[in-house]
Amino acid sequence: MKKILIVVLSAVITVSSFAQKHKTENVVIVTLDGMRWQEIFNGADSALIASKEFTHDYSGIVKKYWNNNTEERRKLLFPFLWSTVVSKGQLYGNRAYGNYVNVTNPYWFSYPGYNEIFTGYPDTAVNSNDKILNKNENVLEFINKQPGFKNKVAAFSTWDCFPYILNEQRSGVYVNSDLSTLKFDNSNLKLINDIQFLTPMPSGARPDILTYAAGREYLKNFNPRVLYIAFDETDHFAHEGSYDLYLGAAHAEDGMLADLWNTLQSNPQYKDKTTLIVTCDHGRGDVVKSQWRSHGSDIKGADQIWLAVIGPDTKPLGEVRTSGQLYQRQWATTIASLLGLQFKPSHPVMEPVQAVLK
Repeated sequence: MKKILIVVLSAVITVSSFAQKHKTENVVIVTLDGMRWQEIFNGADSALIASKEFTHDYSGIVKKYWNNNTEERRKLLFPFLWSTVVSKGQLYGNRAYGNYVNVTNPYWFSYPGYNEIFTGYPDTAVNSNDKILNKNENVLEFINKQPGFKNKVAAFSTWDCFPYILNEQRSGVYVNSDLSTLKFDNSNLKLINDIQFLTPMPSGARPDILTYAAGREYLKNFNPRVLYIAFDETDHFAHEGSYDLYLGAAHAEDGMLADLWNTLQSNPQYKDKTTLIVTCDHGRGDVVKSQWRSHGSDIKGADQIWLAVIGPDTKPLGEVRTSGQLYQRQWATTIASLLGLQFKPSHPVMEPVQAVLK
């Protein structure tokens, strides 16, 4: 009994100590739907570039994204991740070094993945992408209920399932998804609203750039303490089998991350007070049998993901090359802990990623 008490007290003291010393006052989370760890850490895949089935603009892709050196090649595709984040933050998931990051839900596709990210609970009942209101409490709604955070939590997504994943009705979190009307007096948001309804949408949803622009302008004008931006085009183009467009979407999203970080660092409310978390909902298959296009429990490797974190409380470890294992269900408690909060819902959760908090 004494040993249990000591362990509990130690955990309480650790959390309390961090809450007193932490510098993070805001958290921004960004997800790149279905973005493979293979491209994050190795850059463009030579086999997929060479495939006439998947890459239609071979010469253009080679010119933009190819270098024989892996470290240079990945910089071409993700310059922000491999410059700013790797120099000032932490990047997990390079399996070549035994550094593993995995989902723990058994399904390996989007709704279960996003549920796991934000609730910390790989609920087996969350087993489809159907628009069903999520019964599990998520960390964004938990934060929205805390003093100083009420109406200061918002989410912007390309995929129109997020009002259900985050249960906007119950949580009170503002969720702007796909073609949700931007009902604000701000002239920039009005312009974005007009553009999103007038622009062609070949993917069936608004382009990621409009999701990003809406989220950025909301950040500038309404100063949320927690903001979530969910991109989708990487997954869409992968399912289509368009590897050149998949790479183009990944590169564009990296550019948006750079712009977002610069926006945060140019605003006194956010500068040196904000942690940025970047990750994905699931992985994809490898080149074998064209499985890179797909994901799900029948696709080997689709449970393999990655994590990037940069902020004032996160040591600049760069690309973590030590062996280790992180799980997607740790993100929810990590988000709360960065703000000095303890996410303790009615369902079981895992401990936060301690290395991010020190």
